[in-house]
Amino acid sequence: MNLELYAHRLFVYLHNYKITTMTTMTIQVPDSLEQEHDETVRFLAAKLYEAGKLSLGQAAEMCGIKKWDFPSVLAKFDIPYFQYSAEDVIRDANVIR
Repeated sequence: MNLELYAHRLFVYLHNYKITTMTTMTIQVPDSLEQEHDETVRFLAAKLYEAGKLSLGQAAEMCGIKKWDFPSVLAKFDIPYFQYSAEDVIRDANVIR
């Protein structure tokens, strides 16, 4: 198997099974947040989840916790677990009728 075909198959596998990798990013924050490191990471992960930039699993991994523990992080920051707007509810109700 040539390298291109192997790389393509690997990409398809990773994409289909939602296997992701994490990278390290450095950001500058006020010194006051240094003592709140874990809390700052949880806040950022929750906000990225809310914005649709991270899946629940990715956000949990960013925090270093299990996926089933992440909803408690969302609750702490008043971020809904389900991203389901009032418009979504009305649209679904109309479909059911």
